[in-house]
Amino acid sequence: MAAAQAMAKMSVGSPACNRAAGSLCRWRGAVAVRLGGSWSWRKSPFLGGRMAVGPRRSRPVSRNPVASPVQMNLSFGKTMKWWEKGLQPNMRAIHTAQELVDSLINAGDGLVIVDFFSPGCAGCHALHPKICQFAERNPDVQFLQVNFEEHKSMCHSLHVHVFPFFRFYRGAQGRLCSFSCTNATIKKFKDALAKHKPDRCSLGPIKGLEESELLALAANRDLQFTYTKEQDLAPSMEDGAEVITHDHPRLPAAAKPLVRQGSEDRAVVSSGR
Repeated sequence: MAAAQAMAKMSVGSPACNRAAGSLCRWRGAVAVRLGGSWSWRKSPFLGGRMAVGPRRSRPVSRNPVASPVQMNLSFGKTMKWWEKGLQPNMRAIHTAQELVDSLINAGDGLVIVDFFSPGCAGCHALHPKICQFAERNPDVQFLQVNFEEHKSMCHSLHVHVFPFFRFYRGAQGRLCSFSCTNATIKKFKDALAKHKPDRCSLGPIKGLEESELLALAANRDLQFTYTKEQDLAPSMEDGAEVITHDHPRLPAAAKPLVRQGSEDRAVVSSGR
C-alpha cells in the first residue's frame, strides 16, 4: 500500500516515473501507466481512474485563429519641390510652347516676366525665394516659369542656355530685355523691374515672341506648335482692284497692267474694264 501511494505521488513525465516502466503515475487527477515508452488510459483498480496507453496528445489548436495584425496604410502628402514653394497667384508654370505664346498675347499691355530655371541649378534654388517676394510685391506683373528639365527642346529653340535667365515682355513692344542674374547680381532684376513696371499704353497689336522665335518653335519636331507667317495684304478697293505689297507680288486674274505715256511711266492696276 505504501508503494502504491509513493507511486501515485509521481507526476507523468517526471524522471522517477520515466525510469519505472509500467509504473503508475498521477496526471490531472487520473492514473496513467507507461508501457513500452507510451502512455494509455486504463481502468485503475485502486484509484478508480483510467490508465492511458499511447503517445501524449498535444494541446488541441483553437479553431478561432489569432486575429492578424491590423494593416495600416499611412499616406503622406506629396513632397513639394523647391520651385513649387512660395508661389504667388501671379506666378504660373508653363507646360507647352503654345501656352507660352498665348500667355504673352493674352497679357495685353501688362508686364510679363518669363523665368527660365533648372531644378539642378543651385543659383536658381537660392534666387527663387526672392523672385517670389518680387511677385508678391507686384501683383499686377505676371511671372511665367519655364522648367528647363521638362522643356529642354523649347529652351534650345528660344536660345536659352544659361540659368537662371529672365525675359521681360510688354504689349506691342514685345521683348523689353533679357539677362541672367543670381543673388549676387539681383540688382539687375530690380532695375529692370523698376524701369519696365510703370503702366504704358502701346499702340499696335501685341507682339509677344519674336517672329524668328515663333518660326524656330514651329520647326522643332519635338513641340506641338504651328505657326504660319501672315501675308500683309491691303484691303480691296471699291472698284475691285487689289493692291499688293512688294513682299508678296501677285495680281488678280482679271487685272491688266496698263502703261500711261507721259513724263513719267508707271504701272496702273486696272479693274479690267
